[in-house]
Amino acid sequence: MAGHTCLAVPGNHGVWPGLLLIAAGTGLLKTNITSMVGFLYAEGDTDRRAAGYSLYYMGISAGALAAPMVVGFLGEEVDWHLGFAAAALGMALGLTQLTLGKRRLAESYRERPVVPLTARERRNVLRAAGAVVALLVLLVPLATETGLLGFDNLTYALAAVGLLVPAGYLAHMYRCPHVDTGERVRLKAYVWFFAAAALFWMVYDQMAITLNVFAAQKVDLQVLGWQMPASWTLSIPSVFGIVLAPMVGMFWLRKGRNFSTPGKFSMALGLAGGSFLVMAVASAPASGGAKVSLWWLIGVYFIQVLGELCLSLVGVVITMALAPRAFTSQMIGIWFLAAATGDSIGGQVPRLDHAIGQTGTFLWQGALLVVAGLLMLKGAGRLRTQIGEYGPGEAGVRVAV
Repeated sequence: MAGHTCLAVPGNHGVWPGLLLIAAGTGLLKTNITSMVGFLYAEGDTDRRAAGYSLYYMGISAGALAAPMVVGFLGEEVDWHLGFAAAALGMALGLTQLTLGKRRLAESYRERPVVPLTARERRNVLRAAGAVVALLVLLVPLATETGLLGFDNLTYALAAVGLLVPAGYLAHMYRCPHVDTGERVRLKAYVWFFAAAALFWMVYDQMAITLNVFAAQKVDLQVLGWQMPASWTLSIPSVFGIVLAPMVGMFWLRKGRNFSTPGKFSMALGLAGGSFLVMAVASAPASGGAKVSLWWLIGVYFIQVLGELCLSLVGVVITMALAPRAFTSQMIGIWFLAAATGDSIGGQVPRLDHAIGQTGTFLWQGALLVVAGLLMLKGAGRLRTQIGEYGPGEAGVRVAV
């Protein structure tokens, strides 16, 4: 709420503080609320948990449907600062609802951490945080004066952070004395799921950048003689999410045991890759100046949402199932960092348009994900052994849907 309030202030001074506050608030919200949903179900009840996450996903999709319709319209048609103010108001309503309704959740989530920080660990965290702040205070003015803190260099630095932070934290968990040998084996297997998710989000989250710019510049947005705001196209995936999530959730509940977790990740990668192969076909005529039909984007978003439903819900379940007991909530944070890693790469990809053209950029990304999906499928047997997942009639215990 504070971050969107900063963005609502006229001028450019609130942009970076606003983005920083939004990122911090999102990190505090998404990881914990996802864990809370998981704790509603008994350990081992993975099928019902996956169906429950489908309902959770529908709630997210409802908000994602409304946001472009309100914030996007106000931003494009009136003033972007007003659009951000509307987002801040929405956050205020959500905060009020949480404050009034939190007492109903007392039995549904853990009030205290599983392994609380010791006094020494707390001091170490505070020292590390203080050292980082002090370093930034020294380096930012220096970089500004020397011209190193340009927009491009800043985005490169943020991309590096998106790659290094999850790698460092996974290594920290692996070496932690609170993690036993069996948990370390599952963590090693989880790295492959993390990498697959990062590749998926590299493509999927470009709907907010590359595909939205494509919609604004190269798609015919005339609907019955009315020019639709380009930001409204971002509501299309949410519509598909609301419609498809309960169906996919019911399908996993009934048939989920017939598919391996690596197989579902493989399907997600194949669908995401296929969507960008479709975009390569759509962008070819657009590169000559012609505007393409909105149906191309609708079809691409349909394919991508199907892929997300194969990965997002299953990914949260497998993350909780493979999480070391001492790092349950943090492991959910690692899952969301897969999106940050993918976005760090995906945010730099449009730079290649100048070298190989937009059609070529779509083409190589689509081909990469299809190949990654096939490799994930090829290694499914070994991964299933490492995570303790077995098919119907096989010996062992399934830990994931």
